[in-house]
Amino acid sequence: MAMLDEASFQYAIENTQVIQAPERRIDTFGTTTFRFYLVSELMDSVGQVRVRDGRLHAERPQIIAPGHLQRLLLDGFGERAEQFMSWLQDHSSHLAILKYGFQFRKTDVTETVAHNSVEEVVQKIKDQIDYSEDPLSAILLGVDEGWEVCLLKFASDMIQESSGGNMGDFRRRGLL
Repeated sequence: MAMLDEASFQYAIENTQVIQAPERRIDTFGTTTFRFYLVSELMDSVGQVRVRDGRLHAERPQIIAPGHLQRLLLDGFGERAEQFMSWLQDHSSHLAILKYGFQFRKTDVTETVAHNSVEEVVQKIKDQIDYSEDPLSAILLGVDEGWEVCLLKFASDMIQESSGGNMGDFRRRGLL
């Protein structure tokens, strides 16, 4: 499988659409497993849609204090970066950064090709999710060739949506 060029990579990011988001965010104090259905039209076959069904595992977020951040981020940087990190450490008594870890295992992914329209396939998946009442399921519409980029875009969006609540949870527990 060939690597995506910059234009294909950007195209995959711009054409990732969350049709149905999970009802829950990333858990602050445990691992969260999202089930995804990534729907994409086959470019070389009219009226065929690929559905990838799999799981995305988000590890619990970790607090990274400024001193630890400096050790993580400055490998290979010059003196100005070190000065900035020293300043940041001196002036950031309330700064905390959360580190999120995702594991994506391709063994969890199954692929099927449907001979229906995208709308029909999406509706069938929505009905299936409604029936199963799974609050951690998501339906994504993406591109076939760059589907993994679409999935990583979804993971990035989930981190952004979860970070505020996770920070609040850490504060309530006195961890920040």
